[in-house]
Amino acid sequence: MASEDVKRSESAVSTFVNLAEEAKLASEGVKAPSHAFLSICKSLVAGGVAGGVSRTAVAPLERLKILLQVQNPHNIKYNGTIQGLKYIWKTEGFRGMFKGNGTNCARIIPNSAMKFFSYEEASKGILYLYRRQSGNEDAELTPLLRLGAGACAGIIAMSATYPMDMVRGRLTVQTEKSARQYRGIFHALSTVLREEGPRALYKGWLPSVIGVVPYVGLNFAVYESLKDWLIKSKPLGLVEDSELSVTTRLACGAAAGTVGQTVAYPLDVVRRRMQMVGWKDAASVVTGDGKSKASLEYTGMVDAFRKTVRYEGFGALYKGLVPNSVKVGLTP
Repeated sequence: MASEDVKRSESAVSTFVNLAEEAKLASEGVKAPSHAFLSICKSLVAGGVAGGVSRTAVAPLERLKILLQVQNPHNIKYNGTIQGLKYIWKTEGFRGMFKGNGTNCARIIPNSAMKFFSYEEASKGILYLYRRQSGNEDAELTPLLRLGAGACAGIIAMSATYPMDMVRGRLTVQTEKSARQYRGIFHALSTVLREEGPRALYKGWLPSVIGVVPYVGLNFAVYESLKDWLIKSKPLGLVEDSELSVTTRLACGAAAGTVGQTVAYPLDVVRRRMQMVGWKDAASVVTGDGKSKASLEYTGMVDAFRKTVRYEGFGALYKGLVPNSVKVGLTP
């Protein structure tokens, strides 16, 4: 959700924490376990390749999720996960299953690079404020504060690469029957910039940022609660010597992520719908006002929430949740 761009798993946060600490040591003239810059570059490339493979593997589910989120309720073509995937295959073939995936993968390395470098700066700022408040100049960041720094880094990285996500949404939604086709990411960016102005590249940005708070907060709270409960109750022999196995920790992380994404999911739906506003040659699947097949205009985030619930009911805020949940379960 706001999600996808600010997705927080304990392992991901730990990776950036370790890299940040290594870079910090290098900048202070302390010999780090390895060459910091080279290590960062290797990690970014390796993460980019791994992320590209995993995103490509679930690209059909990602595209279906977005199509379900924005389709006109009076022009329904995609009705459920299985039927939706079959329909895409039947009408658009193999390539149709992966529309928008190239742009999604292209965002990985710049997003990760921004996330890493902004994490270090956010950590410094948060640590400075924490030491001033506590009056302890030797205080270090707690796990919760590190998570906060990670959330700040995620917001900064998401904001820097948001135009790519915005056009990715449109590239994903357009079909062979669209009045005019975006030919790719650069053509889409230049067309939106020329026809709708620079502000259009950040349509849906606000719900993306707001979505970080419930996602990160619930993810952390649910994970820690599950971990503490398992250690205290020791059900089914899942805990040995007050330590959780790797499999159990992954299961806790998956459960926490699912809860966080489910609560924050309506913001993702609103974000995608706001991204379609102003698209003159929108595909025929774009959401309508409940009375016609015409695309719907939103004046802002609150208006998008109000009109979605008014014309389609509260359940519309969770359109596409099933393929999204399946996608989350299939990716690390």
